Amino acid sequence: MNSAFRIPHFVFSQARLYAILDLGYVASREAIAMAKRLLAARIDVLQLRAKNSSLEEIASLGRKISPLCREARVPFLLNDHPHLVPETGSDGVHIGQDDGPLDAARRAAGEGKIVGRSTHSIAQAQAAWAEGADYIGFGPLFATPTKPDYTPIGIADIAAVQEESPIPVFCIGGIKRENLLAVRAAGARRVVIVTGLLHAADLPGYVADCRAILD
Repeated sequence: MNSAFRIPHFVFSQARLYAILDLGYVASREAIAMAKRLLAARIDVLQLRAKNSSLEEIASLGRKISPLCREARVPFLLNDHPHLVPETGSDGVHIGQDDGPLDAARRAAGEGKIVGRSTHSIAQAQAAWAEGADYIGFGPLFATPTKPDYTPIGIADIAAVQEESPIPVFCIGGIKRENLLAVRAAGARRVVIVTGLLHAADLPGYVADCRAILD
C-alpha cells in the first residue's frame, strides 16, 4: 500500500460514506462476499464489527478482508481489538467510550494506524479531540437495533460538533437513505450506515443515492 494512503488525515478528509460489516446482520460465512459487494459499490471506509465472534475468527476474517480493501484503496478498520491490527494488516481500529485510553489503543495498533472513537455528546466529542483521535463517530442519532441500549441523541448538535471539530466527524446510528437528506441538512458531512447497506436489494444503487446526497 502506498504510504501516503495510510495517513489518517489524508484518508478521512476525503471519506464520506463509512460502511460497517456487522456480523450481527451478516453470517460469518458470507462476510467476505459482502465485503466484496460493499467495495464494488464504492463505499469509502469499511469496518469489521464482530461483537460475538472469537478473536481467532476476527483475525481470520481480518486477514482476508484487508487485501481486498487495499486493492480497492479503501481504509479497513477493526471494531475493538487494537492488538489485532498488526496481525490482520488493517489500517486501524475503532474504539468505544468504555474501551480504555486512546493512547493505549494507538500503541497496540502500531505506528501510523488510524484510531477512531465513538462519542455520544458534545462533551465526549471534545474529549476525543483532546486525546488525539483521528476521527469520531457521533451518535446514535436515531434508535437503532445495533445499539439498543443507547438513547438517541437526535440531530440538533450535528452542526455545532461539525463546526468545532478539528477532525472528521462521522454521524452514526439509525441512518439510512430514507433519512439521510435530513441528516445532511442538519450539517452532517460524513455518515456511517450499517443495516441500510447490508440489507439493500440494489447495493450499488443505494450507495449511489447516498453519495449523491452527501456530495
